[in-house]
Amino acid sequence: MICIEVVQGDITTVRADAIVNAANSTLLGGGGVDGAIHRAGGPEILAACRELRATTHPEGLPAGDAVATIGGRLPARWVIHTVGPVWSRDDDRSHLLRSAYARSLAVADDLDARVVAFPLISAGAYGWPLDDAVAVAVSTIRSTSTEVERVIMVAFGEAPERLLRAAVD
Repeated sequence: MICIEVVQGDITTVRADAIVNAANSTLLGGGGVDGAIHRAGGPEILAACRELRATTHPEGLPAGDAVATIGGRLPARWVIHTVGPVWSRDDDRSHLLRSAYARSLAVADDLDARVVAFPLISAGAYGWPLDDAVAVAVSTIRSTSTEVERVIMVAFGEAPERLLRAAVD
């Protein structure tokens, strides 16, 4: 069974084989986790994302999918970019949120990554309710078949950390 750890802090400082970026579909940087990863990782990550846009993802990365680039100046070797869905009261998009986690783990398997750090996907600017974002993250990670041995859930703040710890325990 996969080991899930919870830490509070900055995902750009976590030592892991890969860190997951809660990216937007352009793959070209943005706010929140996405902006922090691009700033800390340096221009190499943006260059790799531009290459993806010029080749395999000219229309951008759809919600629920994932793709990897180098980690640039980050302590992680790889960045797995995934696009979570924007939360909607009227449209159940939880399948896309589950897919973002599952596809990220599949990409990690392709990279032979054994330790992967995740933020709470869609729980920031995309408005996903925190308690549900935590439940989807933990249940999806636990139920996904993967070679990843350890997932580090990186909480940005005390409330997400508390909810993640309760869900993991």
